[in-house]
Amino acid sequence: MRVFVTGATGFVGSAVVRELLAHGHRVLGLARSESGADQLKAAGAEAVRGTLDDLDKLTESAAACDGVIHTAFNHDFSKFAENSQQDRRAIQVLGAALEGTAKPILVTSGTAMLAPGRVATEEDRPSGASPRMSEPAADDLVARGVHASVVRLAPTTHGAGDHGFVPMLIGLAREKGVSAYIGDGSNPWSAVHRLDAARLYRLAIERGAKGERYHAVAEQAVPFKVIAEAIGKGLGLPVESRAAEHFGWFAMFAGMDAATSSAWTRQTLGWTPTQPGLLEDMGTAGYFAG
Repeated sequence: MRVFVTGATGFVGSAVVRELLAHGHRVLGLARSESGADQLKAAGAEAVRGTLDDLDKLTESAAACDGVIHTAFNHDFSKFAENSQQDRRAIQVLGAALEGTAKPILVTSGTAMLAPGRVATEEDRPSGASPRMSEPAADDLVARGVHASVVRLAPTTHGAGDHGFVPMLIGLAREKGVSAYIGDGSNPWSAVHRLDAARLYRLAIERGAKGERYHAVAEQAVPFKVIAEAIGKGLGLPVESRAAEHFGWFAMFAGMDAATSSAWTRQTLGWTPTQPGLLEDMGTAGYFAG
């Protein structure tokens, strides 16, 4: 297959590009900069310069390929709703380019806050309160006959170069002089290594069914206190329970209950995570450097 990948130079997208190339696929990657385009070419992919706002380029690139993997998303939480609308618009345009064909498109969502209080499964759907619009956009495409499906990433998708939730917690611990958790810290997060996630994207674009959700989750439930303890150990800081206010805007995520199953995904796609778990990765992948 020739696959168009958005976010192709990002933390997850770059791993997806390498995974596809390693298994005989050709890749056309969206790159925002000349250096990003050079990075893709060095990896053996083709590159197209542009952003999610370059709708004509999205259309042309998707139409020129046999499938699309959409990993790009602006994670600036100060304008999350605006970024979610940009994401939905891009998905609509990408999907429209595939309408009337059997070409697949994979869009990206997350498992965070999917089913608080119980283990989330692939059958769950996000509440209408969620500002992220990728799943409703995928459903709209399916209703139009497009072969669209969703990969949901665990809230901590980790590995060397991570700039997500765990590095944010490490930065907060450095700033406050304590690695903290809320309450008794038993609220669980799920986790996946980015290389395992990349393999799932490949399997889903090769074998996935229209309208399905696939969970990129290697560890179903890692207690938040255990993550805080690993941070405390890595930084040589005390580990304490603190009120939600300690975390500022991040409190919603620090207190989230995000246990998630990937049993159906594993069975359906034959996906078996093989990379290090979160705690091992935190100790070996440079999380505490600098």
